[in-house]
Amino acid sequence: MRTILIIGAGRSASSLIQYLLNKSVSEELHLIIGDLSLDLANKKTNNHPNATPIALDIFDEKQRKNAIEKADIVISMLPAHLHIEVARDCIVYKKHLVTASYISDAMQELDEAAKANNLIFMNEIGLDPGIDHMSAMKVIDEIREQGGKMLLFESFCGGLVAPESDNNLWNYKFTWAPRNVVLAGQGGAAKFIQEGAYKYIPYTSLFRRTEFLEVEGYGKFEAYSNRDSLKYRSVYGLDDVLTLYRGTIRRVGFSKAWNMFVQLGMTDDSYIMENSENMSYRQFVNSFLPYHPTDSVEIKTRLILKIDQDDIMWDKLLELDLFNRNKKVGLKDATPAQILEKILTDSWTLQPNDKDMIVMYHKFGYVINGEDKQIDSKMVCIGEDQTYTAMAKTVGLPVAMATLLILNGKITTPGVQLPIRKEVYEPILKELEEYGVIFNEQEMPYIGYNPDKVFS
Repeated sequence: MRTILIIGAGRSASSLIQYLLNKSVSEELHLIIGDLSLDLANKKTNNHPNATPIALDIFDEKQRKNAIEKADIVISMLPAHLHIEVARDCIVYKKHLVTASYISDAMQELDEAAKANNLIFMNEIGLDPGIDHMSAMKVIDEIREQGGKMLLFESFCGGLVAPESDNNLWNYKFTWAPRNVVLAGQGGAAKFIQEGAYKYIPYTSLFRRTEFLEVEGYGKFEAYSNRDSLKYRSVYGLDDVLTLYRGTIRRVGFSKAWNMFVQLGMTDDSYIMENSENMSYRQFVNSFLPYHPTDSVEIKTRLILKIDQDDIMWDKLLELDLFNRNKKVGLKDATPAQILEKILTDSWTLQPNDKDMIVMYHKFGYVINGEDKQIDSKMVCIGEDQTYTAMAKTVGLPVAMATLLILNGKITTPGVQLPIRKEVYEPILKELEEYGVIFNEQEMPYIGYNPDKVFS
């Protein structure tokens, strides 16, 4: 039996564990599932004979090293900042490592040691990052192999609520870490390149600069810019591309409404609000409004946001119960962002019968034989239930598939890497189709800019 150590049994690990358990007999696998909560690890193993749940505290060095030493390969589903100690132990004990997280500077520093020990440290092999890399590189490589030159690449992804569970005015519920949603776009201006010119969007304007997208059968969406669209320009081999833009998908109207929180200052995570645990939701809102001897909190809110009482934006705020005098924040020494997250969680938590949805959309503009062309590639994935969500499926399955490919010697390139090579993306994208993760590619009229045509 070959031993796979899975560290972290949270929501994103459900489909990953189920996939490997289903393959455990034919592939001779034994899973050790380690989590701080033994109950959670137990629940994910479901008494399968080829799985052993263990209580694992990664801050317990002896416990962590002991578990890694016994494994043939390690999967870390921990938060990104916790991977590094696991990765260093994998170097010491010569174990391959797979994560769904972005490659940190600390992880990249292990590249030389990983190569020296012929180890594969596969990162960014989840959804976004992950499936976005693989599905993009597949089409980009095909265009290049035909002699085409890339002019435009736009990539969008969003975790949303499925249409049958979409029953609030925001057309949104939390399908992933709520904190990441509240803090989205902070930490610097969004930057991208458009028709050969660098563009920057400050956080204060981010949610008012959106692009519209249409997905057949699912209607209209919008997307706001990710913080750094240029991060993968060299990785994808797109240093000369004229347009490169990556964005986050939401239903139309979400960004305009979210911008109300930004303008009020409710998404700020840089300071603590005094006496936050005793503050009511209404007092929280009033904290950001000017004093007035007679105007109500509601009137002051509408005045500062410049919205009318019959505006849908006002209805969206009312739906969140923001002006409730009796509901308490109940969080000690909380930042505005933490309080907003608590309020939104009241309304946006998926209910037991709710389903989530992943939407991914790529646009590829290129020139071939003197002709400008465009391919649009779209993928929609609907979750099954609250355990096997679309998010868990699209994050966990690529991780599991990559792990098995590494164990079986199908992925052989050593070092710290992301899934942009054919040996990685071809078999994984093909197998993902069996699980309903299917990209539909369509030729479209080219919408971009080609200076060779303009100035010829």
